[in-house]
Formats: sequence, C-alpha cells, structure tokens
Amino acid sequence: MNKMVVIETKSGKIQGYKEKGLDIFKGVPYGEPPIGDLRFSPPVAKRNWDDILDTTKYGSCAFQGYTQLEELTGKLKPESEDCLTLNIWTPAADNNKRPVMFWIHGGAFIMGSGIDPMYNGSTLAQRGDIVVVTINYRLGALGYLYIPGVTANVGQLDQILALEWVQENIELFGGDPSNVTIFGESAGGYAVVALPAIPAAKGLFHRVIAQSAPAIDPKVTKKPTKRLMRMLGIQKGDLNALREISPEKIIEAQNKLLAEDPTNLLAFRPLIDGDTLPIHPLKAFQNGNFGNIEFMIGTNLDEAKLFTALSPEISKMGDADGEKLLVGFLSRLGIDMNKSKVMIDTYRKARESEFSTEPKEIMNAIITDYVFRISTIKLLEAQSTHQKNTYNYLFTWPSPAFDGKLGACHALEIPFVFNTLDVPGMADFAGKNPETEAISKKIMDAWIAFARTGNPNHDGIPKWTPYDIEKRSTMLIGKEFEVAEKFLDKERAAWDDII
Repeated sequence: MNKMVVIETKSGKIQGYKEKGLDIFKGVPYGEPPIGDLRFSPPVAKRNWDDILDTTKYGSCAFQGYTQLEELTGKLKPESEDCLTLNIWTPAADNNKRPVMFWIHGGAFIMGSGIDPMYNGSTLAQRGDIVVVTINYRLGALGYLYIPGVTANVGQLDQILALEWVQENIELFGGDPSNVTIFGESAGGYAVVALPAIPAAKGLFHRVIAQSAPAIDPKVTKKPTKRLMRMLGIQKGDLNALREISPEKIIEAQNKLLAEDPTNLLAFRPLIDGDTLPIHPLKAFQNGNFGNIEFMIGTNLDEAKLFTALSPEISKMGDADGEKLLVGFLSRLGIDMNKSKVMIDTYRKARESEFSTEPKEIMNAIITDYVFRISTIKLLEAQSTHQKNTYNYLFTWPSPAFDGKLGACHALEIPFVFNTLDVPGMADFAGKNPETEAISKKIMDAWIAFARTGNPNHDGIPKWTPYDIEKRSTMLIGKEFEVAEKFLDKERAAWDDII
C-alpha cells in the first residue's frame, strides 16, 4: 500500500492510497455519528476537522440484523452506529470528469454494507475509467423506525446526504457531479427506485440501475415500530427512552420481531410517509415525474431459489400436494382459489416447453414474479412511455452451488457486475472460469456504457433495444447474450388483474 497525495475535501483533508493504478479512499465520513440525540434523526453533515484523516481502511458497517442468509454469507464486522462513511475507487484524483457509479447495497434493509468485499470497486473503476462509490447507511429499526411526524426513512436520508457529499466533493477525485448513476441490488434496488420520488434527492443523480428490486409495498404501517417498543418496555412514541437503549438490545428485539413472522422480511423499510417520501414511486414514474432519468432495471430468472431451494417443505413438494400448497400460498397473497388455479395452469402450460413444470418449480416461478419481476415490469411500462433510454435485462446464468439447486438466484449477478468472482466463496456461488469471466466483462461493459451515456450497448453484445410495451425487449444475460421479445409474457399477463 502506497499512501498518496492528500485531498482536501469540503470538510477536511484525507489521505488514501494507490493500488493497481487506482487512487482508493476508504471510510470517508460523510455524516456525524448518528448517536445520542442524532439517533433516529435525519443525518447531519460531517463537521470540519483540522488534521489529515487516514482513509486507507474501511469504516464500521451499520448494526446488522439477522437473516438466514447470514449462514451462507457470514456476518460483517465491525458494527457501529458510527457508520456513515463512503468508499471511493478512482483512476486518478485529477481534473478529468469521469462518470460516477454510486452503489447502494442490499440486505432487506437490515443487513449488508458497502465494505463487503463483493462490492470492491477496483475492477469496475479501472475497466471503465469511472469513479465508483459505495456507502454505508443506517439499517433496520435504527434506519427505518416510523413514528409519524417524528422519525421516518432516516436510512434513505443517509443515502441522500452521501449523494450530496458526492455533489460537493467528487470532482476532487476525478469524478463528474453532473453524471452520477445510482445503482443497487435487492434492498439497494428498492432504494434506487424510491430515491427519485424523494424531493430531497432531486438533482443528485441522473441515471438509475435497479437490480432485483423487490416490489414496493404501498402500505404505511406503524406496527413494527409499536411492536419493537413494546418488546423493549418503552411507551408508544417515547423516542428519548429508546435513545437510552443500547443498539445491541434494539437489534436483539428486532431479530425477535422478525423471527415471529419470517415472511415480513421488509418490516423495516422506506415508507410512503407523505413527507420524506410523499408518493408511491410507481405512481410518480407513471406520472412522468422522472422523464429526464435514464433507467435500466432487471431481475434474475430464479430469484426465489436463494430463499426456497433449501426449504424442506418446498423441495419435497410432489404432484399430489403441490397444487394444494400453491393454492395456499396464493391465498396468502389475497388471490382467491379460482384465480389461483387459473394462474397455476397458465404457468404450467407456458413453461412446459422450456422449463420444468414440477410443483416446486412453478412455486419458485410464481414467488419470483410476485416479489420481483412483475413490479419491475410495471416500472418499465411506466418509465418507457416518458424516457426512451429505458432498458430491461434478465440474468439467466445458473449458480453451480448445491448441485445447481439455486439456479439463477437472487444476488447471483452481483459478483459479475463488480468482477469479484475471486472473493472467497464466490467461486462456489457464481463459478470462476473463463466462461464466467467473459460474462462478467460483458456485464461490466454494459453497466459502464449505461453510466457513461444512458445506453448499455457495446461491441461485445447484440444490439440491446429499449423497452416498450409493444415488444417488451429484454436482454437475456447468461452464457450467451440474447435479446428476447415478450419473454415469459403469458406468465406476466396472468398478473394483470391481480397486481
């Protein structure tokens, strides 16, 4: 590690390091530690400092809630409330105005961090001659507690403060503040779809790439906050008392709350509170509010399998009990028995020529579409009528893990986007061979091209045509890259009068 020339940001001087032709800065504070009176409050910009700040190591990640995925991915450490930091990879801290790619991590808004090795921005920055930024923001109850008129969506406000920092400082790192693409996966995909609808974020970014964004729930609910406070023995709305509780105890109570209803993984999430987030993002997209924002969004073919493939109940589904379980699942979504049977039959007939029609495969397809793909299509339909540079992809490369049971599951595309296939565990999850390396390079080049121009096309792939309601063009990303029209369209149409 070679320490480099000091950069004087708007808040103070920082010193990063040079590595493999890049200038790298880690753990750069963009906000004051959200502790004491600042816990559950909107973030405050980092106050100026006098000394040179060493930014050669990652800062702490936000306090992490538990999900079963922790068993596969491990737990990120160290955790701290003092987590409002960002990381920068740039080819040079010079005067060249490079596109900026600003990554928001996923993790159901309760786990994850910009310090995860999977999100190392080195290869992406170097390959594209771009600036990559990753951030930490408050998670779980600490970021998404909801008391009307008191606290809401502070995790989203953290993201906005980090974007404001980029606007004020990124030129010092060779970046262009007038060309910022926000991109994220899962909860990060949810976040980058929600951010355009937050008034405070207006003008802070210019393009959006949403990867596997789950459907945004329009319901505003105070139940998780009320339940959490009861579990901690705190009276309704007593934020000051909650500020006296240790973050470890808050996370412990949060874990218990989520364990009571594992299906409500997004209990703590951005809410349409009428103030910070005044309108459902889909409605705002439909209204043409973001016609100036170029938009790329997609999903993975088998999203649900990350969560269901190892489920004993689903893996043992046979023909005899399969339909009963499917109908029961759909009834929990509020779909009556007759419509459920029609939908199941539609999926079975539509998929029989290309895919397995075993009950567990139909179940995975329906869950994938309900949680991810149909809401993605609704956003594409809305934005494509107002913005010609609107693109859709479907990632189809299957994971080799667990004898192929995961398929092209949720989160599988991430190490391809960042070319972090050599991170420990990724070779087993995604594969590490000439074929996966070639796929990764094509994906990186598409993401980079979109960040640079608003168009993902490049010489290494077939012509990627924009999305429209007539052709519904989708780039299928797998061993081969192929544009398909109206792919899985009968399944899509089955949801028309339901969602």
